[in-house]
Amino acid sequence: MESTRQQKIAKQIQKDVAEILQKEGAPIVRGSLVTVTAVRVSPDFGYAKIYVSIFPFERSGEVMQELEHNIRFVRGALGQRIRNQLKNIPEIQFFLDDSLEYIEHIDEALKR
Repeated sequence: MESTRQQKIAKQIQKDVAEILQKEGAPIVRGSLVTVTAVRVSPDFGYAKIYVSIFPFERSGEVMQELEHNIRFVRGALGQRIRNQLKNIPEIQFFLDDSLEYIEHIDEALKR
């Protein structure tokens, strides 16, 4: 169970990372639609798991590699935005949220 503070920080990180990827991360995502679907923050605010959904699905592996390669850039930009709320900027890690792809797969199976 997450505390209220964890939930607030997670929402702020979600909003800020989405904005970073939209405005400053065009070379990273390269024309793909990347949505930050969820953020989970550890109780000590030392780590943040960022779940992203990528469209088109075929490019998800390529975009995830780019995100991992540019993790320092994203964390630095995040640090500039949340430096007044947290003493230490959390280590971030990206995870692929493939729930939309799964829903589409189920939908196609039901149509057959």
